[in-house]
Amino acid sequence: MSGSRSVITPELVKRFNEDGAVVLRGVFSAHWVQLVQRGIQHNLQEPSMYAEWLKVSNNGGVYFNDYCNWKKIPEFQEYIYNSPAAELAGNLMCSEWVKFYHEHVLNKEPGAEKATPWHHDQSYYPINGDKVCSIWMPVDPVSLDSTLRLVCGSHRWGRWFKPRKFATESDYISDVFSHTYESVPVEEIESGKYHILQWAMQPGDCVVFHMRTVHGAAGNSSATHQRRVLATRWLGEDACISTRPWKESPPNDAVFTKPPSLEQLPTIWRLQK
Repeated sequence: MSGSRSVITPELVKRFNEDGAVVLRGVFSAHWVQLVQRGIQHNLQEPSMYAEWLKVSNNGGVYFNDYCNWKKIPEFQEYIYNSPAAELAGNLMCSEWVKFYHEHVLNKEPGAEKATPWHHDQSYYPINGDKVCSIWMPVDPVSLDSTLRLVCGSHRWGRWFKPRKFATESDYISDVFSHTYESVPVEEIESGKYHILQWAMQPGDCVVFHMRTVHGAAGNSSATHQRRVLATRWLGEDACISTRPWKESPPNDAVFTKPPSLEQLPTIWRLQK
């Protein structure tokens, strides 16, 4: 991305490090927005075995999510390799290089009541390290009451939370006993104890957040517009393969050949010195 270093200012890096999330306005041109729109439509027409269609009631819209389809969707490949995303992630993480981990499509139809439960991403993955982030890029206008909500500074709590199933909002069940992981403090978050970051957004905007920042989202309050989002996951130079006491999501074999190795992931961007 031409001029990306000027887009990612020292103040934005500070905010990312302290708050665990920043909004970037207008960093994706209409070309990238339209390309991702086509890629999401491709995914909706050819979902994978991991896809979910979630509904609260018969009258509401569907919350569709699916991941790890980028190798068969050329629009996503183009976005991953050539859009500003990787460079934005690398400059915010202050990393020498950036690897692509996986993509996640999140489509809430008009009136979809199903919420995205409070969670953080990293405990789903077999990935340790601190230079890890997600880019949440909507391709539709997103109102304040339907947008991503993030618990400010939660990535610095020093706590790891059990992943939660989107369908039931229940914790993953551990294969082995572990003191490391606890349940997300949902009642504390919803009581107003913590400062919540949230932004109304337009196509071309994105939110970049640390993989341990706790976040969630309400349903889609619009009766007429979809809330289509492409989330992409990015790893920096201190990331390493780890293990979790449950089956990872996405499953390892959806991303890696065995044994898992970061060398299998594509390096998308390197810092120019």
